[in-house]
Amino acid sequence: MDSLNPDHPPLTATPATPRVWKFWGTAVWGLFIFVAMFVGQIGAVLLLAAQRGLPMDLASLQLVGREPQTLALSVIMGLPATLAAVWLAIRIKKASFVDYLALHWPSWKQLLFGAVGLILIVLLWETMSRALGREATPGFMTDLLKTGRDKGAALLLLAAFAVAAPMSEEVLARGFLYRGWSASFLRAPGAILMSSLVWTIVHLQYDMYFLAEVFAIGLWFGYMRYRSGSLWLTIVLHALNNLTAVVLTMWLGS
Repeated sequence: MDSLNPDHPPLTATPATPRVWKFWGTAVWGLFIFVAMFVGQIGAVLLLAAQRGLPMDLASLQLVGREPQTLALSVIMGLPATLAAVWLAIRIKKASFVDYLALHWPSWKQLLFGAVGLILIVLLWETMSRALGREATPGFMTDLLKTGRDKGAALLLLAAFAVAAPMSEEVLARGFLYRGWSASFLRAPGAILMSSLVWTIVHLQYDMYFLAEVFAIGLWFGYMRYRSGSLWLTIVLHALNNLTAVVLTMWLGS
């Protein structure tokens, strides 16, 4: 038999090279995904303005967009747009959506470790805020959440900030961007740093102090993505962080 003949060794299957966008491909598609998210969010504002018969001008859109219900729907509508854009980018590579984004459930130990680390980071920033005499939550967010609560939009805001926003942002940052950049010359450390920076830029409505906090939390999320190999872990941690902030601001006045 050929398998026993040294002149004709048995054929061995060569593992297929993972189909992954590398540095520039990930960067370009990441920009496309961000634009898709923005279009989805703006689309919700345009739809609500049209339903009210308002003119499609900047003043009308700003008026509608400042309402808590509109903002919540805008964040929610950004999720399907983000998922569609990510699916397209991965589909072109003919890769598995689940495997590309590491949509695998983490162990309870990993979840506990990630939660403890997140709590310590948040407590550290809370302590720094008190020492500096700063508010723990940006003022405009406090006003938005309390106004939304008083106008009966509490559940909608919870769905937006504790479900839709974590999923959209994690799929983009720790999902798509981390996956591609970690397979490039950046490797895991560079991918953690770059994806955290992009995630911070998404929150430019905050001042520099809160942006520094967002960046620190992003580094922890990136490390947990690397350590666990699970995007679901960072989605859950992100959701818990946002849920706690929303509940405390709405009902406990913190």
